[in-house]
Amino acid sequence: MGTGRRPLVAGNWKMNGLRAHLALVGEVRAGYDPGLARSVDLLVCPPATLLHAVAEAARGSGIAVGGQDAHPLAAGAFTGDLSAEMLADAGASHVILGHSERREGHAETDALVREKAFAAIRAGLVPVICVGETLAEREGGRAIAVVTGQIRGSVPDDARPDRTVVAYEPVWAIGTGRTPTVADVAEMHAAIRAELAARMGGGAEDVRILYGGSVKPGNARELLAVENVDGALVGGASLVAADFLAIARAADRS
Repeated sequence: MGTGRRPLVAGNWKMNGLRAHLALVGEVRAGYDPGLARSVDLLVCPPATLLHAVAEAARGSGIAVGGQDAHPLAAGAFTGDLSAEMLADAGASHVILGHSERREGHAETDALVREKAFAAIRAGLVPVICVGETLAEREGGRAIAVVTGQIRGSVPDDARPDRTVVAYEPVWAIGTGRTPTVADVAEMHAAIRAELAARMGGGAEDVRILYGGSVKPGNARELLAVENVDGALVGGASLVAADFLAIARAADRS
């Protein structure tokens, strides 16, 4: 955990959630007590159909709300897409960009992720820029080269360090129950910090770098204690209030 950087625990609901799931926000809100709120930031990223309703349910709680993707342009003839301005209008303060499921399933390139990050900045949103290597890339000894290359290609030159989040998710660990070793996480997060420093200078110390990939209450404390790990991007466990809050408490260094 980096000195001076408040931990951020973000929940990515992915393509899960109906109106009945709004009760989950209430449960998280009830468990986000003043002591925890003083030390750890929470972010919930529901599907777009629930974004406004979740923002309303979280209003006044200190829990931030984010989208899961954004189109590079502010408006236009792009059926089915949502602009960063639309997300902000619905109550979002953050947006996840370049998640491996978008990079792989929608053929998103670093250049496209970079355009989307520009759009987020334009709309006043905090981009949560995701990077990560596949199993083949790790086994081939290319993990650090791949991830630092994604940083170079995906993070805009004018990104504000204090309003930029990077999330490292080893693709092979997402939803599989597998996690890299603590040493692997430390090595990768240090490499990400160094790459950011090459881009941003001393301001890179203000960028929060999250770890994601099968984060659970049982492994959260060990992972979140690693140097340069400033929180977590949580998938499935964010759909269970008790688990999400347990991970948040594991990030508390007060």
